[in-house]
Amino acid sequence: MDHPDFAPDTAPLEVLPRDLSAYRAGNTGVDYVHRFESGRPGPHVLINALTHGNEICGMVAATHLLDNAVRPKIGTLTVSFANIEAYEAFDLERPYENRQLVHNLNRIWTPELLDGSEQSPELRRARELRPVLDAADYILDIHSTRAPVQPFLVYYDLPRNAALATAVGTPEVQLVMPAERFPGTGVMGHGRHGDPQSDSGGAVVVECGQHFARSAADLATDVTLRFLGHLGLIDTPASAETAPPARRYMLLEVHMVKSTDFRFTRPVLGFEVFQKGELIAINGGEEIRSPCDDCTIFMPTRMPVVGREAVYLTVQI
Repeated sequence: MDHPDFAPDTAPLEVLPRDLSAYRAGNTGVDYVHRFESGRPGPHVLINALTHGNEICGMVAATHLLDNAVRPKIGTLTVSFANIEAYEAFDLERPYENRQLVHNLNRIWTPELLDGSEQSPELRRARELRPVLDAADYILDIHSTRAPVQPFLVYYDLPRNAALATAVGTPEVQLVMPAERFPGTGVMGHGRHGDPQSDSGGAVVVECGQHFARSAADLATDVTLRFLGHLGLIDTPASAETAPPARRYMLLEVHMVKSTDFRFTRPVLGFEVFQKGELIAINGGEEIRSPCDDCTIFMPTRMPVVGREAVYLTVQI
């Protein structure tokens, strides 16, 4: 469904979902979760795909590991397909509609929700995956974006995550999230992964580009191999030798959609820059203005839904 104030999505559907039923029976007691132990000391690394049902680049990376029998030289490798119910709801006529069924699986990782009485497909799946996340020392959570924008890494503002992202090396853009400014608690913030008192491990998100772009699928696979190579589970891929310098942006504000009349003051896709006080969007009766000079926006909504994120405001650091 198109919104009158937003240009329709025109990106070609270069990569589409595939049947994943052959991967259902893992070896962990949790459907669609596969674990491989090297028998040698080393980190436990989780590669997590399909936190959102239509972000299929992660599916490509995860199936690459499984189809090519990638096994860890040290430590333990776990490969997870997360929101499989949303993934299976894909409709070619409405390819952007299966991000989630009820809850955003990347916002609900709190004890209050996981231990509460509320029910949904995403909460049920999060409860199943909880011990999978708890067991991991390192997490790579693979995502993509609705708009065709430059890929970027995302992580909570902790030194161990910054070091991990820089060591992985690509994408070169990094979005640094102070935990208190992140809307909800994501996979990368669950338990000790979001604990500033923890001094080991690390968790990052990679946003690989437009959902259905071949380039996003290729990047997801490359970043996954770089991630595993850096942590010593596999040989370091040759591509990891040419990482560009990082460009880091600090999250300043997250604005949620408050009205069906939400609109930006000009067409945006992401990475547009605004100066201090400049009007960015109208959110019902509220104005969203730039809090500083050279404010760069991330992930502006392409389909405003009340209660979901409208835009992230950042500044380069």
